[in-house]
Amino acid sequence: QVQLVESGGGLVQAGGSLRLSCAVSTNSFTTFSLGWFRQARGKGREFVAAIDATGRTKDYADSIKGRFAISRDNAKNTLFLRVDSLKPEDSAVYFCAARRDLFLSVYSSGYDFWGQGTQVTVSS
Repeated sequence: QVQLVESGGGLVQAGGSLRLSCAVSTNSFTTFSLGWFRQARGKGREFVAAIDATGRTKDYADSIKGRFAISRDNAKNTLFLRVDSLKPEDSAVYFCAARRDLFLSVYSSGYDFWGQGTQVTVSS
């Protein structure tokens, strides 16, 4: 069973930055593509960013493009999301997810394992 544990969320002022991390427990980290999704209160889960197994191919939601950056450290089994220029509308629970496929997906249904989420709250 693959376990994912997010960290790095918190309360930040508009315009601020955070670095979210996701530790993935598996012996085959490099066979998984990974993603970040978020869910604001009262809304559905939405795609944020994804990265393929090699780390060379990435995709982003239009709403965060240019402000967020996804990366992975295959030596440390860790996924990251750098979030800059935060806006109040970025407030949500951020989830990391793992997919047993070398190629990334922007669809939540494409992921096999999920973390519990980390709360990001952006004050205006």
